[in-house]
Amino acid sequence: MILFPSPSPILKPPSMYAVAELRPGQAVEIEGVPYLVLTAQFSRKSQGKGNCVTKIKNLKTGSIIQRTFIGSEKLAPADVGFRHVQYLYKKDGVFTFMDLESYDQFELRQDIVLEMENYLTDGLELDALLFDEKPIGLKMPVSVHLKVTETMPGVKGDTATGGTKPATMETGLVLHVPLFVNEGDMIKVNTERGEYVERA
Repeated sequence: MILFPSPSPILKPPSMYAVAELRPGQAVEIEGVPYLVLTAQFSRKSQGKGNCVTKIKNLKTGSIIQRTFIGSEKLAPADVGFRHVQYLYKKDGVFTFMDLESYDQFELRQDIVLEMENYLTDGLELDALLFDEKPIGLKMPVSVHLKVTETMPGVKGDTATGGTKPATMETGLVLHVPLFVNEGDMIKVNTERGEYVERA
């Protein structure tokens, strides 16, 4: 694996994360230990503050645990860096990226990329997380453009009924889209909620 050179710029994370803001790819510090958020599902009861069920990876030991945070908690970001990179390709379950400043390439395994694979298309630019100068995860853009490869034929002019239908994207992701969307259309997808936004 090729590591990033030190001269490449490092972006700073926010000062604190609210529980409702936890997303896959974020690095947080818990009791002095850095963790990478692998999955995060926030839910709120009618009168309660809500909670967030997460799967997190200890960046020092590599162990993965599940932990639930209550809505009032705030987590400090871990001491990690970010580099702007480009996704190149996947081969044998390994994903290859390129640092857009140094042009060095590096690899991440499937157990790190996880559900983010659903939004990776050739040439996509995003941020990689670094810990001890090694790439350890990804931070997806809030939205990406994906091509619809399979869905029921669109209904011409049907933009006001609010109906939806399942559609398969070029990455294999399946989500619900409006009835007027056709195969071959490019659509904008919110990566945090996994939802259709608009036709691109």
